[in-house]
Amino acid sequence: ITEIGNLPLGSPAGTYVSLSQLANLREMPSRFIILHDGARRVQTITCRVRGRSLSSFVAQAQKTLSARLQLPPGTYIDFAGAAQEQARAKRDLLMYSAIAGIAIILLLSIVTVSWRNLVLILLNLPFALTGGVFVGLASGGVLSIGSLVGFVTLFGITLRNSVMLISHYEHLVQNEGMEWGLEAAVRGASERLSPILMTALVTALGLLPLALGSGQPGREIEGPMAQIILGGLVTSTLLNLLVMPALALRFGRFEKQEEEI
Repeated sequence: ITEIGNLPLGSPAGTYVSLSQLANLREMPSRFIILHDGARRVQTITCRVRGRSLSSFVAQAQKTLSARLQLPPGTYIDFAGAAQEQARAKRDLLMYSAIAGIAIILLLSIVTVSWRNLVLILLNLPFALTGGVFVGLASGGVLSIGSLVGFVTLFGITLRNSVMLISHYEHLVQNEGMEWGLEAAVRGASERLSPILMTALVTALGLLPLALGSGQPGREIEGPMAQIILGGLVTSTLLNLLVMPALALRFGRFEKQEEEI
């Protein structure tokens, strides 16, 4: 400090004074680096959000700061880091999922016999959504990236089970010559019982360790994903085996195709 205080400072008149004559020098804790980005000064403030979703915290922080904080000209606030990346990941995931969903519906419309059967296949999606939403609300109601991935995966498994059931109904009527009615509906559901249950059980057993250890470090995505899939599998499997045959019997159209000679 003494050597710094002895530094000479020249005036426009050509005289010199020491720095200690113009300023009080003392040692104190302060920032050891001044950050810049694009020739602009940057002050970084970090925080860790707990007990709520990151997106809701960022939205509230932006609203509060814009209402209470008056920044000088040339100064602005930019929210970056995990919040920005999470918002971009959610947007990309929803966009790609919508494109994939449209493509799947178009493919199913080609292979199904009638539009009624297509609606029956898609009707199983709300069954899965019920269990997934219930588990999401029970675990805190936070819609994270892992939860969205879980819903997308759950919808794929649910559609597969619906296709298995409806396609077997078509097989019984068209290939085995059964008349569509209560007997065909009961037989199709009973014959598809084992494959649908095996799919659900194998998936559930594989995801159960991830769901039980959801709060552990490193499972921020896998934990919520596993919980959503497990909750949706329970409701979709039960409703697919109990409610879907009744809906297919009431609204489905399964008719024999006449062979062309």
